[in-house]
Amino acid sequence: MEIEKNEYNLNIPRYVDSQEEEDIQDIEAHLLGGIPKRDIEALSHYWQVYPTLQQELFEAANRPGYLMLKIPGSEVKACIFAHPEFISYGKDIQAVFETWQEKHTPLLKAIQPGDKPKAIIYALSEDLLQGFTGKSLIDKYDVYQHLMTYWVESMKDDVYILVEDGWKAELTAVMNKKGGVTDYVCELIPKELMINRYFQTEQAAIATLETKKDEIVRQQEELQEEHGGEEGLLEEVTNDSGKITKANINLRIKEIQKNPLFADADELKVLKSYLKLIESEAELNKEIKEATQSLHNQVLKKYRELTEDEIKNLVVDDKWMQTLRQAIASEMDRISQRLTLRIQELAERYDTPLPQLTSKVEELTAKVEAHLQRMGLVW
Repeated sequence: MEIEKNEYNLNIPRYVDSQEEEDIQDIEAHLLGGIPKRDIEALSHYWQVYPTLQQELFEAANRPGYLMLKIPGSEVKACIFAHPEFISYGKDIQAVFETWQEKHTPLLKAIQPGDKPKAIIYALSEDLLQGFTGKSLIDKYDVYQHLMTYWVESMKDDVYILVEDGWKAELTAVMNKKGGVTDYVCELIPKELMINRYFQTEQAAIATLETKKDEIVRQQEELQEEHGGEEGLLEEVTNDSGKITKANINLRIKEIQKNPLFADADELKVLKSYLKLIESEAELNKEIKEATQSLHNQVLKKYRELTEDEIKNLVVDDKWMQTLRQAIASEMDRISQRLTLRIQELAERYDTPLPQLTSKVEELTAKVEAHLQRMGLVW
């Protein structure tokens, strides 16, 4: 209801204080090293959720009021992600979303012609706000904004289709300039959702073929890099565009075979190796094309066989809820990233005390001056 009171205005300052405290530099820490304890205590909202994480990251410095990082700065993020309290917090946040999901999934699957999309999103958004109210670290309005952004970009269109036409997977023909059909698309259920739910094995087989092809291409590039260029063993079969063709290789092999006295055994070996790679690539391209077409045909067939329950599962579970679940996960990443970056920033800021930097500068200056003197450059 709070959003309604503010006339649905999502201007953040209406709800939270967005002002940040000034990041004060500590002169003593610059001179003597160590991270000011007050900077770590300023992260208390994290330590309230992760009460033992602070002890794993920091230890007391050699004087009061300052701390030292126990681990390298590059390991901070991994330490946070692997910490039991961070994992537990993530499960807690996930449970909030899942409670909301369990409540609204049946309602969404019950959408029928005549329903009001605005009433649907209102119920969804208000319950989501309520569910995340009072949760530490994660901002309920950030979660709300993920839902509203997704609603505007995609979900609203889906709901309007459903309240107009019901749960149908309507296919639309894609036409070329000549009026021929080149493909079919379903606005409500993209092909990726169909493949992920029903044809993962076929998709994995195509991915395996693609990987094999990539390896073949890599081997071609290695041979060309090693034996291409002027006076290289592949120079004679490389055209003006820098490409090596099967026709050029076959022609060159015939020339070599006609003049065995002038034949270069190494060149013939490299040519045959490259020819084999070209043929393997062509065969893989053929297999990929056939497998892709077969998958395409299976997907189209499945579209026409979908039951209403299957359509509901694809749209609500696989499309809407999965997208929102990923959005919540992105918020968890942002939480850990903010903490990680702040700790790394403080560690790097006070990592090398000023006297040590001054000493290093003097040492390097002396080395440069000594080199200049040996070169006779004295002033």
